Amino acid sequence: MTHLLHLDASARARSVSRALGARYASRWRSIHPDAGYTYRDLAAHPVPLISEGWTEICDELLRRGITEPARYPEVVHGPARRAAWAVCAPLLDELLAADTVLIATPMYNFGVPASIKAWIDQVTFPRMSLAGTRFVVVCARGGTYLPGTPRAEVEHQESYLRHFFAGHFGVTDATFITTELTNTLVDPTLASREADHQRSYAHALIQIDQLHQTDQFGELHQTERPKTATAGRTDR
Repeated sequence: MTHLLHLDASARARSVSRALGARYASRWRSIHPDAGYTYRDLAAHPVPLISEGWTEICDELLRRGITEPARYPEVVHGPARRAAWAVCAPLLDELLAADTVLIATPMYNFGVPASIKAWIDQVTFPRMSLAGTRFVVVCARGGTYLPGTPRAEVEHQESYLRHFFAGHFGVTDATFITTELTNTLVDPTLASREADHQRSYAHALIQIDQLHQTDQFGELHQTERPKTATAGRTDR
């Protein structure tokens, strides 16, 4: 069954990244009215940090060469591992059930919020693969980090996620849609760039709508989707 997992991460209840994520989810659900939809607010309900029990699970999976998620429970024994598994199992189930994963994230201090990193740690296990799953990331940044700009080299939001998806999940075709210069809405020293922000935001909305118009909202690839292993700026 087609299913969308929608994650929000902004500490602000009203933010650009949340607005972009809501736009994408609304469009996606309009063309998949009978599909499944799971929403998780990682800022309002933070995922716990990984524990020693989680590390023990990963170590045992590596020792035994287990890469199929369905077999992970085989190594869950003892109080520490059972406690760790009680946290990560529901999160992992949501991820594995999704055909499309939508992540709406601000940039905090050149990277993704800690809430996203905590979620990533909880759902990532040795040599797992999500090849065939569509990842869509809508981003907001307080400044500009485009190639050729002075801060391009400290952009660790999209670059981190893109490398992570490819290196750990086997996903090399993630879609990124970004709005820049959101700090122009609050920082008087950036007021002269507000028009640039508005253009960036408008372009992001157009990109989302174009995905809808071309019917690319998380449609399954024409191949099997195994779900097994090969298995300081702010956002407004």
